[in-house]
Amino acid sequence: MSGSGSEKPAQSQFSLLTKQRFAPFFWTQFFGAFNDNVFKNAMMAFLTFGTLQASLELSAMNNLGQLLFILPFFLFSALAGQLADKFEKSRLIRYIKGLEIVIMGLGALCFVYLETWGLMLLLFLMGTQSTFFGPVKYSIIPQHLRPGELVGGNALVETGTFIAILLGTIAANLLSDWQQGPMVVAVVVVLVAILGFIASFRIPRAPAPSPTLQIRFNPITETWHTLQFSRQTRSVFLAILGISWFWFLGAAYLTQIYEYTKVNLGGAPSVVMTLLSAFSIGIALGSLLCERLSGHKVELGLVPLGSIGLTLFGLDLFFHAPEASGGPLLGIGEFLSQGASYRVLLDFTLIGLSGGLYIVPLYAMVQERSEEAHRSRIIAAINIMNALFMVASAATGVLLLGVLDLDIPGFFLVLAVMNALVAWYIYSVIPEFAMRFLIWIITHTMYRVRHTDLDKIPDQGPCVLACNHVSYMDALIIAGACRRPVRFVMFKPIYDLPVLNFIFRTGKTIPIHSRSADPRTYEQAFERISEELRAGEVVCIFPEGKLTEDGELAEFKAGIEKILSRDPVPVVPLALRGLWGSFFSHKDSKALTKWPRRFWSRVELVAGDPMAPDQVTAAGLQQRVAGLRGERR
Repeated sequence: MSGSGSEKPAQSQFSLLTKQRFAPFFWTQFFGAFNDNVFKNAMMAFLTFGTLQASLELSAMNNLGQLLFILPFFLFSALAGQLADKFEKSRLIRYIKGLEIVIMGLGALCFVYLETWGLMLLLFLMGTQSTFFGPVKYSIIPQHLRPGELVGGNALVETGTFIAILLGTIAANLLSDWQQGPMVVAVVVVLVAILGFIASFRIPRAPAPSPTLQIRFNPITETWHTLQFSRQTRSVFLAILGISWFWFLGAAYLTQIYEYTKVNLGGAPSVVMTLLSAFSIGIALGSLLCERLSGHKVELGLVPLGSIGLTLFGLDLFFHAPEASGGPLLGIGEFLSQGASYRVLLDFTLIGLSGGLYIVPLYAMVQERSEEAHRSRIIAAINIMNALFMVASAATGVLLLGVLDLDIPGFFLVLAVMNALVAWYIYSVIPEFAMRFLIWIITHTMYRVRHTDLDKIPDQGPCVLACNHVSYMDALIIAGACRRPVRFVMFKPIYDLPVLNFIFRTGKTIPIHSRSADPRTYEQAFERISEELRAGEVVCIFPEGKLTEDGELAEFKAGIEKILSRDPVPVVPLALRGLWGSFFSHKDSKALTKWPRRFWSRVELVAGDPMAPDQVTAAGLQQRVAGLRGERR
């Protein structure tokens, strides 16, 4: 939620679709995803219904096609990442889209002349083209979008991709029923490739971040180097693992959805398309919700929320496994006439929605925390890991369903339990996810937070935030609103509160006590403050030194002057409005001994103009904060 005042109101993510710095890129990738799925699904439909002839069994052809499409991600992802870092990206995209026209032109000939093995070979070339587009696709987004647009941009890309996949799948299945289907598919794939190529000419320039990079072609050693490169920042590598785990789950669900529909639901192909639509629409909705729920910043707290949904609704598919009647397969009308069918539809929709909440912040996190000079190579590592996890997903399905003879609802149960274990591992290794989740839950259930002029907090470099102190939740509200991580200086008794202590420790909060009560903690706090500022971090202090007991500002202590004497950095005054009388303030509940009158509160966080360090005094800072707070306590 954005504020008023001098801060420019945040626009909807959909406004990006009107901007040249995003819209041409969006449509370029949309047409590419649509074309891939028209080609692959039409080919498999023609094989299934005998329009195309094959010398192998249908299942073998399907598996071989998947292998040919995925193989380039292992062979060429490292090279693709190097090229995307070395060369200007808009031109590189045009070359890649030009290659798509060539591939689809050859594919059109193969469809017209019903050349099955020619189409199989082209699957490898399509995978190659997708391999080279992937690193450019995700690394160009942060070059053209502002930090506050990063989540919205990624959400639109994920939404567009899955909608394109859905539309491509539907179009392929519809065209496969036409007598002139191969001819129509041939025309469609060429026209769509040309549309994508035309759209790519409108993409603005994106300068090469590493123009002097030396290209190395060895696919084995460079793939290994790329994976090792992505492990340099632990949080980024675990985010990559989280993204790849989502593709593991997605591949498992989508691979089994056909058999699940036929055996467990007794449904015809139209029911399959309905469930696929529910899954894709769910991902689109979850992706779009990310921007609104995150307040236009990378909100890692949504990732555990998505994990919980993936587990709960996966479990529900197991516990609500209907028995097929054994009669004729149900069409979509008959399927929807059964009340129990809506629960299955809802589960697939909410699994998709949870996946959108889960994956968009992870992609944005990787983009935000990767250095621009090698961001494309880290995206290439994602592609390698995604391919590896999708192969592992297929192997897991073969093991559990084929060797261990598990039924599909039981397979869904295993997936849900595995997801819970993977989430537990990632969040225990990097507790920042759990911390942000708790902050998000608290600040979105007890408060409705509005913020004004937070863009006055510098995007980079050290600074001190100074805010009035109204409630035990002040630090959580500020942390939830600021895009940059904040190191809070907090009164030690508050720092030691149960549950909140986990959040404070994980967020590297600095406990402080008075010099007379605990001189050691007092001195250690100032040492830590200095260390954080010299490391370029944001430090937030509450200069009153305690919670207000009457709603008014208490005298600001001279600690701010001591901080600036060691490290002269800019100071940004902040003010919290509307917290006095809320659940964790002292109004009507001295020391929390009485139940407060108000549980849910409208709160505003306001930032003032940065102050130069040589102009800051405790008294002057108090006046600034009082002016920002105004009459509303």
